[in-house]
Amino acid sequence: MKILSIVGLLFLLVVGYSALAPQTSQAQQQTSSLQASTMAVTASPTISAHFIDTILCEASSPACGTGTDMYSLGTQYGVDPIFALAFFKHESSYGKYGIAAVNKGLGNIRCSSGYICKNGFRAYKTWADGYSDWYQLIRYYIDVLHKLTIDVIIETYAPSSENDTQGYIESVKTSVQEWRKQVAA
Repeated sequence: MKILSIVGLLFLLVVGYSALAPQTSQAQQQTSSLQASTMAVTASPTISAHFIDTILCEASSPACGTGTDMYSLGTQYGVDPIFALAFFKHESSYGKYGIAAVNKGLGNIRCSSGYICKNGFRAYKTWADGYSDWYQLIRYYIDVLHKLTIDVIIETYAPSSENDTQGYIESVKTSVQEWRKQVAA
């Protein structure tokens, strides 16, 4: 008898709590869904090759002039190149600083077997080679790990054991949002 009354009490507590708990409105759910979809990496390009070159060249990047490569590889791999550009900005200020300046790597991908490596990171002959490898890695996250948005990709790409993961996510999102506003203006 006591067990039955305890179960009944628990039921009332759960039902009562859910009735009192704040409900997520349909508008809040749609806004959350829209934010997630705008940060889904598998999308048509939201910037042009010319836009990429403008950003790289204005930043005095050693990769100035490679916008067409970043754009066309993004199209080939089905990843919006705006995300590649945002990673490149966050990782090395477009190849100006750190190991990327030497390795020509868009995203400072850790060394693994089958790659030429320098200082613990994959190294490439050209910026386009570095872009291609980065897009291949992102496709792996999409196709094998089923990670479709920038938030969950960066959680794996830049784990908190090595990075300020939340700061990385915010950096990429801020760049993406800023550039999309520029393009829309």
